[in-house]
Amino acid sequence: MSVDTSPRTTGPSGLGDGPSLKQPSLPRRTGTFTAVAAVLLALGFRALGFGWVPAVFLAWLVVVIVVPLWSTSVEGSRKAIDRLVTILVTSAFALAMVPLAQIMYTVVSNGASVMGIDFFTFSMRNVIGEGGGIYHAIWGTLLITLATTVMSVPIGVFTAIYLVEYGANNRLSGWIRFLVDVMTGIPSIVAGLFAYALFVVFFGPGVRMGFAGAVALAVLMIPVVVRSVEEMLKLVPNELREASYALGVPKWRTIVKVVLPTALAGIVTGVTLAIARVIGETAPLLITVGVSDSVNFNIFDGRMATLPVFAFNSIQSPGFPPGPSIDRAWGAALVLMIIVMLLNLVARLVSYVFSPKGER
Repeated sequence: MSVDTSPRTTGPSGLGDGPSLKQPSLPRRTGTFTAVAAVLLALGFRALGFGWVPAVFLAWLVVVIVVPLWSTSVEGSRKAIDRLVTILVTSAFALAMVPLAQIMYTVVSNGASVMGIDFFTFSMRNVIGEGGGIYHAIWGTLLITLATTVMSVPIGVFTAIYLVEYGANNRLSGWIRFLVDVMTGIPSIVAGLFAYALFVVFFGPGVRMGFAGAVALAVLMIPVVVRSVEEMLKLVPNELREASYALGVPKWRTIVKVVLPTALAGIVTGVTLAIARVIGETAPLLITVGVSDSVNFNIFDGRMATLPVFAFNSIQSPGFPPGPSIDRAWGAALVLMIIVMLLNLVARLVSYVFSPKGER
């Protein structure tokens, strides 16, 4: 009997003859190569006389056609479809970023010129033409937003606790959820009209005060807080509650010591994003607070300036010459955008610090 001593080919796993488990694929840097090729194609079409929009669209169309065909010939149709969907999703993301980048570029380029010490330390009292600043508007925005937060957060958090911990699926909780959904979708001008009508009943026509603006913003902020906190409380495992109950801990103490600390990161993040949502509202404050050129630290008496209303009024009534007023409007918009960005960064930081280590 003869023995075959010829070498045998083995697959990647060393189990003998058989097809290789490693499928052919495109180079690892195909994505980078595709992006560079798309940019070069767009520049090439631009050099041929096309506008920027047609040039970018033609370059994108070439990539959408060529890359899947290349992937089909090398990797097969299944991988080609995956690459096509990846290109479409990435393109949608890039398209969504275009207006955001344009807005940021426009605000920064127009508002950076007025940034200076005087712009943050002077108000517009007795200022005509050049000079002045947003000192009064910054204080008005901070005070009104603080009053809004003080009113909205306890109401929103307690409402969410009732919906999750006490209301369960009873009829009252269903009505509360319905009303919260309705309040989430109301226009901001309606909230301003409601607050103005409410204060007219007590103080008479023509009333203007910061607290009325805070009430109007609270109408917009409360449903956002309720929804965000409710979703965070729902994420707390029931096992934690049951373990606390098994130790004889009462329900209210379980909520305070177990449920709320567990959901703290999400709650703080939701509240911070809700503040960022209302801090830039203009219509409610224009109706309830009005316009002022002076500093007012009393939210219960008199008109107050806020950053969004200051920017709106500076554009609507620029005076003569209009240039300085329009520049101040862009500066106020830039400061407001920076405040919103800082609030979002704070929300991310709080979520990172207080979230469990495995979820960071």
